[in-house]
Amino acid sequence: MKGIYILFTLAVVAGAVLPIQAALNAKMGRAVGDPVYAALISFVIGSIGLLLYSLVTKVDLSQITAAGSVDWSVWSAGLLGAFYVAAVIILVPKIGAALTFGLVVAGQLSFSLLLDHYGWLGMHTHSINWQRLLGVVLIIGGVLLIRNF
Repeated sequence: MKGIYILFTLAVVAGAVLPIQAALNAKMGRAVGDPVYAALISFVIGSIGLLLYSLVTKVDLSQITAAGSVDWSVWSAGLLGAFYVAAVIILVPKIGAALTFGLVVAGQLSFSLLLDHYGWLGMHTHSINWQRLLGVVLIIGGVLLIRNF
């Protein structure tokens, strides 16, 4: 049971660093004059960081050959990540971090309910029920409050 709290904490910390990343990426976007170029810089630095982490922790890099056997659609995750980072770099300076991430979370939860309900992309199924829908409605209500106040 103790392990689940570590995972919950990791999820909260991961969520907390996203607005920091967005603000820093937005600054890079202003500095270089192009949000897509700023996203590219972010991904290059992130890739270098992951490579260094892999080397320091002695990750078995021979497993990378298995990536060639996955369906082409799995590779699109990198493009989705690039779209997300570029979109956030564009949005944060225009509508603010709170509204951007409120909308991002609303989108994440809404689509996550569908992924869980239908078991898309190999996810375990968890039926949509009124309590889960209420959670999304409350998030959307929070977004409206952030937008209007």
